[in-house]
Amino acid sequence: MHRRNLFQAAFVSLGAAFATAAVSRAQAATPDKSKVVYHLNDSDKVLFVIGNIENHIEGVGGPDKVTIALVVHGPALRSFHAATANPDIKTRLATFAKSGVELGACGNTMKSQKVTVSDLLPGFVSLEKGGVVRIAELQGQGYVYLRP
Repeated sequence: MHRRNLFQAAFVSLGAAFATAAVSRAQAATPDKSKVVYHLNDSDKVLFVIGNIENHIEGVGGPDKVTIALVVHGPALRSFHAATANPDIKTRLATFAKSGVELGACGNTMKSQKVTVSDLLPGFVSLEKGGVVRIAELQGQGYVYLRP
């Protein structure tokens, strides 16, 4: 009887060790920050999407808790031309740039609108392969796709 109890105790201990190791591996694989890509191409949704991003950052407890990329293409990019941008958009985007939000402008749209990255609000980078290609790349890296 005594040996049987020892065997059971050893078996239970071994099972607990495996379970603890599995939990540790799962926790290590869980990222500390969520990753989200916002897709914006409708000019009538620019302020709405900017508000969503602000709410997202606030809702998770600050910019250090989330990685956000904003990919802009099509008609929406006109809202970010530095020469004609709404002052409210300029101010809010400056905050995004300081918060680490990746601001990406579709290279194809930039060509069709005949603008360069220097013609856009500060913080934008040119997505030479295109906005939709960048979105697909980010999704491949585990980003959640949001298109408000």
